[in-house]
Amino acid sequence: MDIRSTLKALCEAFNAHDLDRVMAFFADDCVLEMPRGSNPWGSRFEGKQEVRDALAKRFEGLPDVHYGDDEHFVDPAAGTGISKWTLTGTTRQGTRVEVRGCDFYTFRGDKVIRKDSYWKIVE
Repeated sequence: MDIRSTLKALCEAFNAHDLDRVMAFFADDCVLEMPRGSNPWGSRFEGKQEVRDALAKRFEGLPDVHYGDDEHFVDPAAGTGISKWTLTGTTRQGTRVEVRGCDFYTFRGDKVIRKDSYWKIVE
């Protein structure tokens, strides 16, 4: 499996707002950790349905969300990859968002089993 190509295709699926295509990359027992939350790890979603619901909320909250300036780094032997990006979008309330961030991915075979997201705090 070519992890770098998979990460690029996954970024394209996110930018197309194609939740079905995004979820096709994820294993049934996947885990998603988002930066915001009441725990040191942010918010954790476990299993394909919880992950799908969390990502659907991202698309709802930022309807024009886009991940640009993407770069992808991989360690094929470990089955891991990192995607760096600039997230841009506008909230439903009209607030423009622009923030640098990254996702740490862990793969089992050709499926994502963990996506751990981080982004800068803009003040």
